[in-house]
Amino acid sequence: MTASAPAPAFAAEAGRLFGLSGRTAFVSGASSGIGLHVARLFARAGAAVALAARRADRVEAAAEALRAQGHRACAVALDVTRTDTIAPAFDAAEQAFGAPVDLLFNNAGITLVRRFVDQTDDDIDRVFDTNTKGAMRVAREAARRMSKIRRGSIINVASTTALRAGGFMAAYSASKAAVVQFGAVLALELAGRGIRVNTLVPGNIATEMQDAFVHAGFTEEMVRRTPQRRIGDVDELDGAVLLLASDAGRYMTGAVLTVDGGQTLAWM
Repeated sequence: MTASAPAPAFAAEAGRLFGLSGRTAFVSGASSGIGLHVARLFARAGAAVALAARRADRVEAAAEALRAQGHRACAVALDVTRTDTIAPAFDAAEQAFGAPVDLLFNNAGITLVRRFVDQTDDDIDRVFDTNTKGAMRVAREAARRMSKIRRGSIINVASTTALRAGGFMAAYSASKAAVVQFGAVLALELAGRGIRVNTLVPGNIATEMQDAFVHAGFTEEMVRRTPQRRIGDVDELDGAVLLLASDAGRYMTGAVLTVDGGQTLAWM
């Protein structure tokens, strides 16, 4: 029987596989929730991190806090509904760190919980412009830049509602289903350029966005329909995110990775 490796050696190997030292990360929607948490996670894993969002005061405060802890971080202004803000945001990140962005966590999004018959054209346009077109705009800019260096990882963020139908979320569900499909197409197009594209599908995670479901009175029913019978904590995404971001997932592209307590298995 082969002796198991000592714990320090295993930890070093895990750190090598899942670490992000030398990487330059760009996180959209980084002012709160999953985006802010992942920006902090990437920084702890060794990446230089650009926190991007419309709420400049929030991302600047978060970046300053990371710098105070000894991490490399900057805040950049980004509105994913405005194409003219996207290239300048990437430029600012690359100028701050002196290196090209080679890791994108494409997370900016909004939700809408309302009966479909009560959703207006403006509601639908707003959701798709942010969640689908915004994600495509940011991924396109990242892909153009990563193509020049022939490497990179793009992680698009979808939702369990993209895979299983849920009431009152027609525009949101459709917008996130589109994210899953465009990510698959992008994975095919970019694989030959050394760029991986994967989709993270979080279930119900305790964040500010989850509050929309709490206020709509849906949380109890969501918990009941989740096999683990609970809402997830944001740090329970860490393993999946680092797998997709790091060399540990170097043979993964086009994957749709759910972290949902089994929700998509049982949600009918």
